[in-house]
Amino acid sequence: MLFERAELLLGKDLMHLLTQKKIILFGVGGVGSWCVESLVRTGFQNLTLVDDDVVMESNINRQLPASIKTLGQPKVEVLRQRFRDINPDINLLTLQKRYTEETSSEFELETYDYIIDAIDSVKDKAHLIQSACKTDAVFYSSMGAALKMDPGKIKVGEFWKVQGDPLARALRQYFRKTQKPVKKFQCVFSEERLQNQIPDKANGTVMHVTASFGLRLAGLVVNHLMGLK
Repeated sequence: MLFERAELLLGKDLMHLLTQKKIILFGVGGVGSWCVESLVRTGFQNLTLVDDDVVMESNINRQLPASIKTLGQPKVEVLRQRFRDINPDINLLTLQKRYTEETSSEFELETYDYIIDAIDSVKDKAHLIQSACKTDAVFYSSMGAALKMDPGKIKVGEFWKVQGDPLARALRQYFRKTQKPVKKFQCVFSEERLQNQIPDKANGTVMHVTASFGLRLAGLVVNHLMGLK
């Protein structure tokens, strides 16, 4: 049995429940790719992955779909094959698209039980948050995972109480100028804030932190389901 070890811990009822739930995840980079890997290996079967990007060399240090062999390939297509190799019975929809205000209606957010946000663009992320919070779905969001080295400092908290995270700060400023989310939601974040050792336009990132963010997101879904049993 593929997920016997998970079933030993979670029980048959919960394992059956998680196969029924529909999850959509936006962004399969350093955070999102590891989140969905965990969900698939736990036994979730109804998943939609959304990301318009292709694999680049700069992704290799931290992103699950990235390798020398996959350079230039759409990230969602690399993951499609990987996850079907893990579970041939998975109901997996991969969309090489970008979530924006203009494309938002294409994703039918109201049809999902869980919505997970792991995208970077402040404007797009803000609109996804606003839209997801209008649905009945349980919504979780990742704040910034760059410029951090200690996974032990990763926390979970309600968005408006997140401290020390520049992305959360930028989102709150955006919401005050536009529209605040209509309900509260939980975030994965870290107050740790380091500096690049070599000046660059990009922020440095390491896999043991980004993956830990993703695994915390996956854990939130599983723990929420345990509370519904």
